[in-house]
Amino acid sequence: MSDGRQIKTVLITGGAGYVGAVLVPKLLAEGYRVKVFDLYLYGDDVFDSNKPNGSLVEIKGDIRNTALLKKELAGVDAVIHLACISNDPSYELNPALGKSINYDAFAPLVKISKQNGVKRFIYASSSSVYGVKDVPNVTEDVALEPLTDYSKFKAMCEDVLLQEQTKDFVCLIVRPATVCGYSPRLRLDLTVNILTNHAVNNRVIKVFGGGQKRPNLHIQDMTDFYLQALQWTDEAIAGKIYNVGYENHTVNDIAQIVKSNVNIDDIKIVVEPTNDNRSYHISSQKIERELGFRPKHTIDEAVRDLKAAFDAGKIQDSMTDIRYYNIKTMQAVDLK
Repeated sequence: MSDGRQIKTVLITGGAGYVGAVLVPKLLAEGYRVKVFDLYLYGDDVFDSNKPNGSLVEIKGDIRNTALLKKELAGVDAVIHLACISNDPSYELNPALGKSINYDAFAPLVKISKQNGVKRFIYASSSSVYGVKDVPNVTEDVALEPLTDYSKFKAMCEDVLLQEQTKDFVCLIVRPATVCGYSPRLRLDLTVNILTNHAVNNRVIKVFGGGQKRPNLHIQDMTDFYLQALQWTDEAIAGKIYNVGYENHTVNDIAQIVKSNVNIDDIKIVVEPTNDNRSYHISSQKIERELGFRPKHTIDEAVRDLKAAFDAGKIQDSMTDIRYYNIKTMQAVDLK
């Protein structure tokens, strides 16, 4: 086994998405050669400012295309697998499509990666695999009880990957909290981002329920994790599963955090009933204890970053542009 210094070329599936748009420039700045493998459903201009960088290769492709994967995985040292039909509503638009991308394509991707000599495979699972828990802290050894097909297939992919783990093919699984904050490929369908958008542009924060706990993670911390995941030793991470979160707050608390950080006087918080009572509090103590990784950023910062982006005119037509909303984009594209 070795450390991450052998890793020079990284392929990121879904690399032009919300997280990838922040991660890719960080990897380039650290000297990695980066291959972005993505359908580019949300536009193909996310890396325009990085185009002069010869270390960036963009591949417009579908992860179900095994011939293209075989070609593009040649010479790749590490894979960070972010690509999926993301979130339950988008998945439920077309469950057969969701399964084909989120699950059926996974085992071939892993096997082709392994056959091509990829040294490290990092998989973005989800903290939603736990389902609803009434324990005060959800740790990695708690039984998985996914409530939806989206989260069920996330859990099943974990099993597929761990079966392929060897000393030469190091596998790492991360179960992130909900990511928040500004990205050049912004999502405005995530809790903190939704509430901030409405606070800034409608002066009303609408909360459904409010007592549910939601774990959140700043996008800078999420991308720092992936960067660090390329650098830890094989021995430290081989076959490991980690929660990566930070702040567990109720939705009511998040609304108050948003209100206090957008710094606008006349914002109202309106609470309405909901049937969605999913609530969980994930623990990220294991990764801090074993690897020393602890997030450095806060929800407050995420809100302020979003407000600054609104003020700078970086977020246009935030209520109507479908690029900010996964389900609206999925409804508009003809993906089969």
